Amino acid sequence: MKQDKEEKKSIAKNQIEDSIKLKEKIKSDEILEKIVEISDILSDCIKNDGKILLCGNGGSAADAQHIAGELVVRLTSDSQRKGLPAMALTSNPSVVTASANDFGFESVFARQIEALGKEKDILILISTSGNSPNLLKAAETAKGLNIKTIGLLGKGGGKLTSLVAHSLLVPSDDTQRIQEVHITIGHILVSLVEKNLML
Repeated sequence: MKQDKEEKKSIAKNQIEDSIKLKEKIKSDEILEKIVEISDILSDCIKNDGKILLCGNGGSAADAQHIAGELVVRLTSDSQRKGLPAMALTSNPSVVTASANDFGFESVFARQIEALGKEKDILILISTSGNSPNLLKAAETAKGLNIKTIGLLGKGGGKLTSLVAHSLLVPSDDTQRIQEVHITIGHILVSLVEKNLML
């Protein structure tokens, strides 16, 4: 029993260490510069009366909602700022399921972009693989409407790399580790947007 407990503790420790190692990698100048660049793009969008749309599947859908929530509400409890315009395209089950039923699952985000997206807006696509058909179609739809696109990606970026205007690639093939870094980057982006807007 004690040996079993020690084995489980070792597994937990190894996973924590793997997460730390990956976060150390994103401290590189190249990735930090990309984070700052994207935060400036998001800030300019808001300054110009645009909004930030976000989408993803599975854990990345949860990340899209998490980041949108922190933009609309606030990142920390000591902030007294106004809400910022952001929306996760994953959060309305009636729209998502109707769109999937009527047009196919690959259209669940593209349909909303057609309805809600404007030229001043930005679409953030969150994906560990970069190959989900509904995200590829969302990126193509946004491009057709002159909506800027940003990819938070992993596993080499996949097909989305060539479709988005800006990509931030987490250097890992491990889905859960990529997701952990995506939400860390999301928190950093929100904090930098607040700083840029002096909120």
